[in-house]
Amino acid sequence: MDNPEKINRRPLAVKVANSPEVRPQSGLSFADIVFEHLAEGGLTRFTAIFLCKDAERIGSIRSARLIDLEIPLFYQAIFAYSGASGEITRMLDKSDFAQYTLSEWRGDPGFYRIKEPGKAFEHTLFTDTASLWKVATQRGINQKVEIKHMVFAQDPPPDGLPANEILIPYHRKYSDVLYRYDPQKGAYLRFIVGEPHRDALTGEQIAVKNVVIVYVHHVETLIVEDVLGAKSIQIQLWGQGKAQVCRDGRVYDAIWSRPSRPDPLKILDYGGNIFPFKPGNTWFELVPLDMGVVIK
Repeated sequence: MDNPEKINRRPLAVKVANSPEVRPQSGLSFADIVFEHLAEGGLTRFTAIFLCKDAERIGSIRSARLIDLEIPLFYQAIFAYSGASGEITRMLDKSDFAQYTLSEWRGDPGFYRIKEPGKAFEHTLFTDTASLWKVATQRGINQKVEIKHMVFAQDPPPDGLPANEILIPYHRKYSDVLYRYDPQKGAYLRFIVGEPHRDALTGEQIAVKNVVIVYVHHVETLIVEDVLGAKSIQIQLWGQGKAQVCRDGRVYDAIWSRPSRPDPLKILDYGGNIFPFKPGNTWFELVPLDMGVVIK
C-alpha cells in the first residue's frame, strides 16, 4: 500500500462484466484479487476485490451470481453489484453478509451511468472505490478486517515446473483466456480470445503476479438467469480440491481448502502449509473439474 491508513478500510468486492461488448473494462488492473468464473452461455464474469489501490472507475457493473454468496465472505468485503435474479436476490438479502451489500437495483448510492454510442443500457453502469467507501462510511460498515489466510514471499518455492503459458478454454468465441509470462515484468500478461486484455483506465495490458487455477464442481441449477432461459451455475466452492498456482514462470500443484461456510478459501501446498504468493495481484480462475487447462 502507498498509504498504510488504507488497511483500516473494509475490502470491496465488485461484480464486473466480461462480455465482448464491455471490453476493455475499467479498473480490473487496480484490484488486488480477481475471481473469474463461468456465468451462462460460455461467458465469464469477475468479482474484483479492492483494498490496497484506488480506482477512479470500475465497470461495467453487472448482476450477482450464486458464487457471490461465497466470495465476499472470504474477505469480509462489501459486495457491490447491479442486481440479481429473483431467487439470488432473496438469497443475498437473507445471507450472513446482507448488511454489507450495495445494489443499484435496490437504489443504493455509489453507482452511475456512463452512456456510450452503440452500447446497450445494461453495459453502462459504473462505480469507483471512492464512492463505495464513502457510502460504506456513511452506513457505518467501513471498518478494518483481519485477513489471515494469505501469505506472500518474494522468492518462489524451490520446486515447480515451467509455466510460461497458461490456456484456460472457457469458450473459444467469448472467453478463452491466455496468460503469457513476461520475465521483465515478473508477471503474466493476460489475453482474452487472442487479444491483449487491457484496462480502459490505463490502456495497458493487464499483468498478473499470481494465477491460481481452482478446479471446482459446477452444477446447473433450476434458477433462471435471463429471458433466454439460461440456468444459474452453482460453483461448489466448499470442501477441498485440486489447485495449481502459477508465479514467476513456474507452476505448483496445490490444494484449495474451505471446510465450512465461515472459513475463507485457502490455497495449501501438499504439506498443508499456506502457499506463498508473490507480492502483488492475484487472479483466481474457477474452472470445472474436467476443463482441459493447458500449462506449458
